[in-house]
Amino acid sequence: MLKRTSKQLSMFSSLEDMLSHEHPLFQLSNKINWECFENAFSPLYCSNNGRPAHPIRLMCGLLILKHLRNVSDEMVVSQWSENAYYQYFCGGLEFMPKQPCDASELVHFRNRIGEEGMELILAESIRVNTDHDNEDHFDTAFIDSTVQEKNIITYPTDAKLHKKIIKNVLKIVHDNCLPLRQSYTRTLKGIYRSQRFRNHPKNRKKALKADRQLKTIAGRLVRELERNLGGKKGYENMFELYYKVLSQNRKSKNKVYSLHEPDVVCVSKGKEHKQYEFGNKVSILRSWSGLIIGACSFRNEYDGHTIEKTLEQTQRMTGRKVDKLAGDRGYRGIKQIG
Repeated sequence: MLKRTSKQLSMFSSLEDMLSHEHPLFQLSNKINWECFENAFSPLYCSNNGRPAHPIRLMCGLLILKHLRNVSDEMVVSQWSENAYYQYFCGGLEFMPKQPCDASELVHFRNRIGEEGMELILAESIRVNTDHDNEDHFDTAFIDSTVQEKNIITYPTDAKLHKKIIKNVLKIVHDNCLPLRQSYTRTLKGIYRSQRFRNHPKNRKKALKADRQLKTIAGRLVRELERNLGGKKGYENMFELYYKVLSQNRKSKNKVYSLHEPDVVCVSKGKEHKQYEFGNKVSILRSWSGLIIGACSFRNEYDGHTIEKTLEQTQRMTGRKVDKLAGDRGYRGIKQIG
């Protein structure tokens, strides 16, 4: 349910009176058309029941500040309670010495507004920065791709995934008080010791044998858990993911590199210092003046195949068409779009 925002000002002082009107965040706050976010996102909330949600301006403001300061959800929420300019930017009338919301609520808000909502926020940022820009700056644009790396903790290997599968299965068995023929506790200790120092010539063969044993044990535990659950709902996606991990090998296509981020792909962009990156590819389009006017997410497509979708997004958000596009050698082979 939408929360009614209070229009009552403080009797003694307000944030607007306390802050410097020359501060960039103060000026940016007055340039943004917050009403467009209210009109677009209000229909996504129930109007007459449920717990009142946080104000739309607050959530949009936190998302904008997160990208302006290049910080995480947790950090921007923590900084909000310490920074009066952050609070004024998000529509605050007086200083609040506590966090506005939990960091996870930003995730729920992004899921609520979806890709179209994020494009609306990007389109408004483009409008704010191009009010006095030259129309000719959109004739030529520059495109590049990068990788949004995911935090998969360590370099992903199949053996580590098998170890995590065993740990997760044993936790589910313990939480649901299910029977288990063998937990392999003592066996796993010896396997983990054998997997250490695998790069030493004398330990290589022993480590590979331990990897095969670990995979076998993981498969046994997953199959036994599936039998004991007896078709209990809520675990279908988990079993599908585990069986996919257990069936893949070193040369498999579309491998799973992380259990908590199964959509991660391996991207090789030819960098000397980093041969492989794990995440998803992003195409960024900037104008002649350096303004970001397009940003699209992809899997692991060839760079040339990302151009058309990125240009369509830019034209949809700005209403302007890019005539000439410049890119690096990763886009070679594409001469004309449309």
